[in-house]
Amino acid sequence: MNSKIFWFTGLSGAGKTTLAKALTVTLEMWHASVVMIDGDEFRKKHCQDLGFSKKDRHENLMRMSDYALKLSETYQYVVVAAISPLRQTRSDIRAKLGDRYTEIFVDTPLSVCEARDVKGLYAKARSGEIQEFTGISSPYETPLNPDIAIAYPMNIQEALQEILMLKMVA
Repeated sequence: MNSKIFWFTGLSGAGKTTLAKALTVTLEMWHASVVMIDGDEFRKKHCQDLGFSKKDRHENLMRMSDYALKLSETYQYVVVAAISPLRQTRSDIRAKLGDRYTEIFVDTPLSVCEARDVKGLYAKARSGEIQEFTGISSPYETPLNPDIAIAYPMNIQEALQEILMLKMVA
């Protein structure tokens, strides 16, 4: 099977999960076999033994990429929404997943992500309650050459159109 793995990366609150869910629903409407992996849910289920150090984040994402690769044997499309903050980790994921991998950078300014933060995680990170929080006390390295960059304030329909146009020519 010639499957595709769409990997959404960006800050917490950037819109990764929203876009990933919209893409998943769209592909399902087209009767494609598709499955979505949410980074937060994956960590809770499969990586409870890991913290948020650079090494642990790398391990978490490599496990997620293994899982995505396994799922790609069954599904036409695997849609992943995970912060994936470091370039080297994303490079390692791309090397592992090969031509199945499509990196989608959801480029939303930090101030917008903070304004969207219903859980108050950014405020907790700024006050020191949360350590190693991406974008505040831990780096997010902007992708240098993502396959697709979804720049704020692009709406969901425009973003889907851009992603699906790439799918059609790939």
